[in-house]
This record gives sequence, C-alpha cells and structure tokens, in this order.
Amino acid sequence: MKKVITYKSGNKIIEKTTDYIPFRYIWAILISIAETAAIIGIVIALTYLVPYFFVAVILTQVGCVLNVIARDDNPDYKVPWLLFIICVPVIGFMMYFMFYSRKLKRKYIKRLKELTSCRYKKDDTTTLNELKNTSIYAYNQVNMLLKTSGTHVFTDTSVTYYNSGEKMQKAMLEALKSAKNYIFLEYFIIDEGIFWRSILDILLDKVKQGVEVKLIYDDVGCMKTLPGNYYKKLNKLGISATMFSRLKGQADNEFNNRNHRKILIIDGVVGFTGGINIADEYINEKERFGHWKDVGVKLCGSAVMELTQIFLTDFGISQKEKPNFDKYFKLALAANFNNMLVTRSQGVAEVDSLTDKLPNANNGVCEQKDYQINNGFVVPFGDGPKPIYPTRVAKNIIINMLGTAKKYAYFTTPYLIIDNEMCSALENAALRGIDVKIIVPHIPDKKIIFAMTKSYYPRLINAGVKIYEYLPGFIHAKTMVIDGETAIVGTINLDYRSLVHHFENGVYMHRCPCIQDISADIQNTLSCSKQIESTDLKNRPLRRFFNSVLRILAPLM
Repeated sequence: MKKVITYKSGNKIIEKTTDYIPFRYIWAILISIAETAAIIGIVIALTYLVPYFFVAVILTQVGCVLNVIARDDNPDYKVPWLLFIICVPVIGFMMYFMFYSRKLKRKYIKRLKELTSCRYKKDDTTTLNELKNTSIYAYNQVNMLLKTSGTHVFTDTSVTYYNSGEKMQKAMLEALKSAKNYIFLEYFIIDEGIFWRSILDILLDKVKQGVEVKLIYDDVGCMKTLPGNYYKKLNKLGISATMFSRLKGQADNEFNNRNHRKILIIDGVVGFTGGINIADEYINEKERFGHWKDVGVKLCGSAVMELTQIFLTDFGISQKEKPNFDKYFKLALAANFNNMLVTRSQGVAEVDSLTDKLPNANNGVCEQKDYQINNGFVVPFGDGPKPIYPTRVAKNIIINMLGTAKKYAYFTTPYLIIDNEMCSALENAALRGIDVKIIVPHIPDKKIIFAMTKSYYPRLINAGVKIYEYLPGFIHAKTMVIDGETAIVGTINLDYRSLVHHFENGVYMHRCPCIQDISADIQNTLSCSKQIESTDLKNRPLRRFFNSVLRILAPLM
C-alpha cells in the first residue's frame, strides 16, 4: 500500500511516496488474529461438544485467577487481567495464556546469556567510594543501578546537553564525519526524510572509506515510515542493518516488547542518546503537533563503552552471528587511552599492545577541554521487560531519587500514565514540601493517550504536584532533575510502555556541569507552559466514569 506524504521544508514543498503499513506487517497482524481466533474457537467448540469439558474450563479460569493474584507483578497490571479473565469466560484466560507475559525460547535465553557474558571488565570500587564520600544518596542510587542494570559508573566522561533536536542533529552530523573505525545506530523510528538523508549520505561516504557501520531499527516503530524490506536495501549499500524483533505473525506479545532505544556511537568514544528519533518532526522540519520540543546528550569518554555494550547485545539478539565485542572494546579503549581518558589505575581494562593503534583511534570530536577532571559521575544504563531485566530499572531509580529529593524534582515527559507506586512517590514528595513539577504536551500526538494522561491530573494536583502543559506544541523530551545535582536524560517516558514493556536506555548523572544546562532549559520550558489548576479540571460524572475506565485499561495500552 502506497501513500504520498506532502510537507513543507523551509520554502520548499516536498512530496514523498512511501509504503503505508507494508503488506508484510498486515500479513503478520492477520496471522496473529487468525491464530488467536482459532485457538479460542477450538476451546469454545470443545466446551460445547465434549461432555464435562466445561468443568475443565471453569477450573482453568479459577487457576488463572489464582495465578495472576500470586504473581509478583504490579497490582495495577493485574487488575485489568483479572477483570478480563472473570468477565469474559474462555476468551479471557486464553488471552492470558498468550499475551500476559513474555515467554522466551530456550534458544533465545541461551543466546542472551552468551551476549551478556561478553561484557568488558571494570572495577567500580574506587569510583563508588569516591561517590560515597560525595553523596551517600547518589551512592545508594548508583549502587542500585549497577546491580539491577549491570552497568558501570564513570568519572572520565563529559556530557553535553542539547535543548533541541536541531542542535543535536548538527552535533551528530559533525561527529559522524569524524568516524574512523565504526559507527553504530539504534533507533525506534527512522523516517525517510531530511534528517535521515543527512545521516545516510555521511554513512555511505564512511562505508567507502572503510568505516564499519551497523544499524538497528525497531520493526514496529518503523512500520509506517520505512519499506518492509528496507534493511536489505541498506545491506546492499554496505551498511549492516537489522530489524529488532521482526514481526512474524505469532499469537504472543511480539507486538508488545519493542526497542524504544535511541543510540548513536562513533568509535566507542562519542555517544548520543535522548528522546530524538531520526525523523523530520524531531528537528522541526515537518510540523505535526505544533513545535516539537526534544532533548538529548552527547557523551565523550569511556562511558560510551556502556552504550556500545547495549548496542552490541541488541545487535547480537537480532542477528545469527555474534558480534566481536572484544574488537570494538579494544578500539574504543585505544581511542580513550589516546585522549588521556583511560589509565591502568582506573581498572577499566588492559591496554597492552594497543599503543600501535593510537594514531588511528583518536576522535577529533572530543576535544581536550571535554576531558576535565570535574566531569561528575556518569552512569549509562539499559532497561527492559522481564525476564531480561529482573527488576524495573528506570522506575525504581526514579522512585528512589524522588525519595531523596530535598528541594525540587522536575520532569518532562510526553505521556503521564503511571502506576500507583509511581503516583504515590510523586505525591509523597510533594506532600513533604518538595517542589514537584511535570511538563507534558498541550497538543497531543495520540488523543486517547492524552486522555489517560489527564486522568492522573486530579490526584496529583490535589497532593500538590504541579502539572504544566507545553503551549507551543508537543514535548517529547524525557528528563528528570533533582535539586540541580542529579539528572536523568534518555528514552524513558513516565508511562507503562516505557517503564514495563519497552527496551529503554538512559544516562544517570550526578554533579555533572551539564545539569545546570538541563535545569535552565526546564525553567525556560516552564515559562512557555501553562500550569493546570484544579479549577481547570472537569469533574462531571461521565468524565469521572471515563477516567476510571481509562485508568483500569492504562497498563494494557
């Protein structure tokens, strides 16, 4: 199916013909629906045709209810499933079996263990002790991140903050041009437009120069933006491209756990992440919902190795051939060593026999001024669904940070669909006198999701949480700042999709100079946002009923 997209870029009118939900996706969806209907139909038929089979059905339904209650999952997630199982006989528990949790095949689990065993070695003891002497609260938070996400903490990495997609695009292009060894890209959405073309032109040029280029894009995320076989086209051009979790049309939750990460890595020395996908609306070349406000960060230093670890693991899951982790880590180590970032005393890794590689490893994007001693503490981390990540990494660290806030806690998020635990953490912070402010869009991208966001307004506002709507348009930035000392920037929204289902990544920072830039940007954003007052809330019976239904269904959306 084809469609023509027309939009304005500067003074030019651009027309683009693209696939609108390519047939492969439609086929996968139809197969999933057919499989689900067939399985449910067989069970219903057996109930009518086989004597006393209904007894087995009732026992199965009771067993499912007891199993849901006994699980360790969030109660907010259990409630809609319990209602569904109880209120919709047969169909309810069959849907539960197929879609409640992600069931990984043994082959997948074995592959994942192989990939995670390829981690580089780093002793964090010295850095953690230094952090403990600086702030016991930050030490506890970082210690939890290291244990739950399997990441590391760095003090030799500078962080640059970009308060718009336009500024970050410029920095990304500059960094890409400096690549000498390899370029890795991992994005939820890539759209064929000005932004992607500006990157692709550089990638193709770098391929000709012998630079290795690898790319991951999410199959569902790019359903409406790329042709169904786009990765094949890129592979022919010399770019090693793959789709994350390719849709195959299975009656399980393959549609649910998507890769929402946004990572760009150059030579293992420079890394970009944040809320910015590679599509024209993110740099305001195409207007969809007013002004698109987004942010991101650039890392320069050895912390980029953690982003490299995340990328290579995702790439290895999506491909049959396991990436050569050691190869890329050694090249990154050599580059960092040449920039006076990595030394033996830091215990990051061995640097023997690497000096001969140093002349070709230096990356000109990171200047010596970036490698000052006072860089603060930087922790890049990943997050994702169970059982890959046993605990909710991002959710737990956010709640932990709220509990230790002394003055204020500021958030920007495109969606506000949270469970009772997160809601209580925000309420408790506000009730004890912390200035809690959350900025959400004024012009939504999804009306039903925006309605769910608004359903949380009354409870939070009544507790003293201040909610603002970004008047110029849509805010897609995902940031959190506590007391001007600690911050998180990444891909994590305050909603169930990000906190429970999706693969995400973020950067935790403590006492990094760029935190002042983040705080200043949030203040500027607040100045063009409207605070929602209790008088703005509609409290009609029908509205209350509608909000109640939305709140129940929110964990499933």
